[in-house]
Amino acid sequence: MKRLAHHLLPYTWLLLLLTALIIGQTYANLSLPDLMADIVNKGIVGQDSGLIFTYGLQMLAITFVGGLCTVGVGFLAARIGTGVARTLRDRIFEKIEGFSLVEFNHFSTASLITRTTNDIQQIQTVLIILLRLAAMAPFMAAIAIFKGYQIAPSMAWIMAVAITALIIMIVTIFAVALPRFAKVQELVDRLNLVTREILTGLRVIRAFDKEKTEEEKFKVANQDLTDLNLFVNRIMVVMQPGMTFIMNVTMVAVVWVGAHEIDLGHILIGDMLAFMQYATQAIFAFLMISIIFIMVPRASISAERVADVLETDPTITDPEKPVAAPRKGGQVEFKNVALKYRGAEQPALHGISFTAVPGQTTAIVGSTGSGKSTLLTLIPRFYDVSEGQVLIDGVDVRDMTQADVRSRIGYMSQRAMLFSGTVKENISYGRPEASASEVAQAAEVAQSADFIGNLEGKYESQVAQAGSNLSGGQKQRLAIARALAKKPEIYLFDDTFSALDFKTDAALRKALVSETAGKTVIIVAQRISTIMHAEKIVVLDAGKMVGQGTHKELLRTSQVYREIASSQLSERELADSEK
Repeated sequence: MKRLAHHLLPYTWLLLLLTALIIGQTYANLSLPDLMADIVNKGIVGQDSGLIFTYGLQMLAITFVGGLCTVGVGFLAARIGTGVARTLRDRIFEKIEGFSLVEFNHFSTASLITRTTNDIQQIQTVLIILLRLAAMAPFMAAIAIFKGYQIAPSMAWIMAVAITALIIMIVTIFAVALPRFAKVQELVDRLNLVTREILTGLRVIRAFDKEKTEEEKFKVANQDLTDLNLFVNRIMVVMQPGMTFIMNVTMVAVVWVGAHEIDLGHILIGDMLAFMQYATQAIFAFLMISIIFIMVPRASISAERVADVLETDPTITDPEKPVAAPRKGGQVEFKNVALKYRGAEQPALHGISFTAVPGQTTAIVGSTGSGKSTLLTLIPRFYDVSEGQVLIDGVDVRDMTQADVRSRIGYMSQRAMLFSGTVKENISYGRPEASASEVAQAAEVAQSADFIGNLEGKYESQVAQAGSNLSGGQKQRLAIARALAKKPEIYLFDDTFSALDFKTDAALRKALVSETAGKTVIIVAQRISTIMHAEKIVVLDAGKMVGQGTHKELLRTSQVYREIASSQLSERELADSEK
């Protein structure tokens, strides 16, 4: 909690007002027993109805003021607590947006969602309770004990025994429950992960008839969380009846001992009633303190998890003195590039050197796991190289701002990701100012115009989250249109044609020639037919570059490329392409 305390600074004036209201609320609560004792001792015993009326009016006024203070405390505590939670959510989301893929791999998406929602909700709840009780409870307990001792010192031992029993119970519950709180949050992460995985892969699950298997997986994660929550809550449930029992026994002891003290003439009946009220308030104050001590550890675990995200420094940052690369068409050059993931024994890429020049298409091919997509992610700085350089128009991308680098790039990822909204909003996502004709032109080149025309709302048709209401090929074409509508200098296509039929693939590649003229185009592809006409083809194998050249050249010089081509093309097609 200490690591997030600075987020309360914007609410300083509200905290000061809250403190004043808490003092007023505490004063009202502690003033009533004295007035009640005076009414009994002086008014009722002395049969002075005027005094009873006067003190009664004072009690009503103090109760009214105390009620207003209580309402004010609740309002301000809620205002501050929800405000801090809103700020934390904003800042953690901004932080996550700046994370590289390294940080995402470290935290996991499911965990980041839990930290942004469940953990911040825990912090908000506890913060509101803390603001309402933390300042008042110790103050009330101390004054109630002092006042009770002043009124009836001979009965002070009753309050001491009750408070000692209370502390023993709180410490015992605290010791048992605390280690479980961290485990609860881990199990919430696990449940979110399983739920997200099942909902995302629902089509595959149904296709393989694995509903029962996934149900069991969900039941295990759900039951583990349920069992632990039940265990913790059963421990916590002991507190309320335990508190009630201690309070009731204390009241009986006060009446029993007080009756003897009154009979001996040591105290008055009003003093006994006031002592009873002070004892009740002292016990209630310790009850509030116990609630704080039980909830704070759980919230502190959530606070640590949130603080871990907020205090994580992204591995990819903008330089202090960025360099603006000249706009020369978007030439991309790899110079002896190597990439090694954190914790990996072997580099994923090493010794990569080639240049992709404007006006040409550079293709990257290789077997599965050879590092094709990884190589492409180095250009927009999703990862930074471990060795070597990636240059855009002669400037290292690490010397440029991320915004500058990405403003030059039209990127289409391996998985076509669309957002909820209209078709037009998705196509113009990278360039919101694009006109309707420019959006239509991008869709036409991406071979999307036909199916968009068949939609009921045309370009205003709604796209569901992640494009779930479209086919794989439709999503890929819209994603390609989105990259084209941005009109960048560099086009990066990461296996973007895999869901297209051969006819659409051929038509799209033909249309791209004129659309991307004078621009740098880099394509990662599995199909040889997609990239065989590229001016330069780079062949990867196990993270190393094992060939570079045209299709014809590589068929003669690269064994790896020829094996890939042979697996997709017939002998006649190979022979024709070698001519």
